[in-house]
Amino acid sequence: MSNPIVVLDNGASTIKSGSSVVITSRIITNAVVKSKGDKMTYIGHEIVRCKDYSSLHYRLPFEKGYLVDWDAQKAVWDGIYSEEVLGLDTTQASLLITEPYFNLPKVQEIYDQLIFEEYEFNSYYRCTPASLIPHGTLFSRTGLPPPQCMIVVDTGFSFTHVVPFIDNEIIWNAVKRLDVGGKLLTNHLKELVSFRQWNMMDETYIMNQVKETCCFVSANFKEDLETCRTDPKHNPIVQEYILPDLSTNRMGRIRQPDDIITETDQILVMNNERFTVPEIIFRPDDIGLDQAGIATTIAFSISLLPKDLQGMFWSNIGLIGGSSKFTGFRDRLFSELRTLAPVEFEVVIYECPDPVTEAYRSACKLATHPGFNSLCVTREEFLESGSNATRRKFRDWKPQESEKEKNKEIAKPKGKQHQEEAEDDRPQASKLTRKKR
Repeated sequence: MSNPIVVLDNGASTIKSGSSVVITSRIITNAVVKSKGDKMTYIGHEIVRCKDYSSLHYRLPFEKGYLVDWDAQKAVWDGIYSEEVLGLDTTQASLLITEPYFNLPKVQEIYDQLIFEEYEFNSYYRCTPASLIPHGTLFSRTGLPPPQCMIVVDTGFSFTHVVPFIDNEIIWNAVKRLDVGGKLLTNHLKELVSFRQWNMMDETYIMNQVKETCCFVSANFKEDLETCRTDPKHNPIVQEYILPDLSTNRMGRIRQPDDIITETDQILVMNNERFTVPEIIFRPDDIGLDQAGIATTIAFSISLLPKDLQGMFWSNIGLIGGSSKFTGFRDRLFSELRTLAPVEFEVVIYECPDPVTEAYRSACKLATHPGFNSLCVTREEFLESGSNATRRKFRDWKPQESEKEKNKEIAKPKGKQHQEEAEDDRPQASKLTRKKR
């Protein structure tokens, strides 16, 4: 394809953006942010100009995993296509964009309209992040072909999804969702810290940094909890985090032994919060969520797949998404899966250098594939058929047979339809008559 291809991994927290012209990905906050400190509004990529990260108010395009605020999303996209980021003319480009799992048809139609009518892209391809992974290198093994059966665990901002594949096709009836993501973990940490130490309920940005810096997944939760309870101030787990000093424009950091603490420094003591927050991914019932943990969810998903193939799924589990970056995440998941898997099956978990950008890197590989053009819907096709063109071409969770049935119904002569309806009515009437007798 001669036109440049824009690649957007359109996450609820960040957008990983790039193109066939600008290969390097750029991670952009997917929000319109208002700062109470300098009274400024920052849209998407402009957040790097912010000097005062205290009390930031986020207007998020995504709510509960779905795109609902299109004005905010368009503002962020406008910035991405501008000279400050990609600097591309959308009318002379094609687009590859990700969408949420189980995206709603009406929402998909707005995607189509905005992309073709507002931005006038030549063509575009829309898919879920996990469906791009088979095109990447997450499951690549030296000297071996890519596996035919695999499970992608996507620990995202809003949810965690378990997505099985057979021959690069998603098996939608076995896709499972856990209502725990990075947003819930950050909010829970805010509540814990606000109750125990400082009021941090308005400090989403700072507490997200604390979560990513200090938190880890415990290999032995009860033992670590007892360690923190026995000696709360002096134990191997407790960690001191120096909050950002906005007057000197100094970022937050973990306190080191040689750090000199001044009177203006504010210290956040991270004790059992370090591991109780990520524990929610493995034990959602700790905060009252009536759901199984991530390991049990994976095991349940595999149990819905063909029995003769289940061993291949146990040996090909890949991790993507920001929450999988927690120290100890893979080891804890492996130990729990090993106890749930049948003894005759091997459990293998694949990791990548950066799980946040893995879907983006896989998308870039797909975009440069010679067959990518055939996957896209062109603007001409959309102008002719509307969103029906994208429904026909983009395979997603909705069963394809239903569309065929609709077409059959439409194609039927009216007389034949009325005749069939009358035939359907007669047996029902006779049943009712028999019932009365």
